[in-house]
Amino acid sequence: MESQNKSTGFIILGFSGNLEMDVLLFVLFLIMYIMSLLGNALISIVIRLDPSLHMPMCYFIASLSLVDICYTSVTAPKMLVNFLSEDKSISFVGCAAQLYFLLSLGTTECFLLAAMAYDRFLAICNPLRYPSIMNKQLCAWLVAGSWASGIVLSLGQTTLIFALPFCDDHWINYFFCDIPPLLKLACGDTYINEITVFMAGLLITLIPSLLILVSYVHIISTVLKIASAKERTKVFSTCSSHLIVITLFYGSASAMYLRPRSSYVFETDKFLALLYSIITPALNPIIYSWRSKEINEALKRRVASKLYSCKS
Repeated sequence: MESQNKSTGFIILGFSGNLEMDVLLFVLFLIMYIMSLLGNALISIVIRLDPSLHMPMCYFIASLSLVDICYTSVTAPKMLVNFLSEDKSISFVGCAAQLYFLLSLGTTECFLLAAMAYDRFLAICNPLRYPSIMNKQLCAWLVAGSWASGIVLSLGQTTLIFALPFCDDHWINYFFCDIPPLLKLACGDTYINEITVFMAGLLITLIPSLLILVSYVHIISTVLKIASAKERTKVFSTCSSHLIVITLFYGSASAMYLRPRSSYVFETDKFLALLYSIITPALNPIIYSWRSKEINEALKRRVASKLYSCKS
């Protein structure tokens, strides 16, 4: 039974068997995928080219944009093909690879968001020491550490999931390979897997969340001591985009992975998975360009420069 599944792979059911609905969803998600790719690429390019954005926070935002480009590309292309194709199969190896990169990049984003919170904490609570502490070397180490955490932690989870025996029914009631639908297909005892998923979820989401919470408690305490209301508003504005992104990503990821298997409701879980895998990466560049004054102004300068070049 197990070897048969490993040779034949899985069938991804997706959202709908209705052709008109599939075409509508294809158009919708194609637009979101293009928005994610173009938006995150634009943010990264502008930050790289504009000297005024060569600062630690923008370095982290550019790194986050790169993660989001890779993250959404793990699931979106195969999902788009499935909407218009009768063959919705995915090989065993392909499914394992998709799960690994999904978990790896998601973990990287969790730790990267925590590093960004630490950066804001230093900038606001220790402004005099900030330039000496948050130097290029520390920024590089924080980004590299986030990537390394994702690569290492996700390998164990993926190995444990695909070491399970799977039943003859290999229809994945989802739109990509993820832990909840794969555990549902397992024939063996999944107790150890559920415990490790929960523990990994605590490590990957709860611990960074606590670091973010502590950072923002200190940030809020510091900001409230600022006498000028205008300055308080300015400081809060620089943090608001980060908080919005954190809420979207951590909220949906925690709701997905920090629950027992018995509470999985796949129609609801499909929406949560869609939120953290497709919607959030598409919204991140909009949020940062809208709420970050420096990035917003740099984008306007670049657009104005291109328009002027075209006219001349």
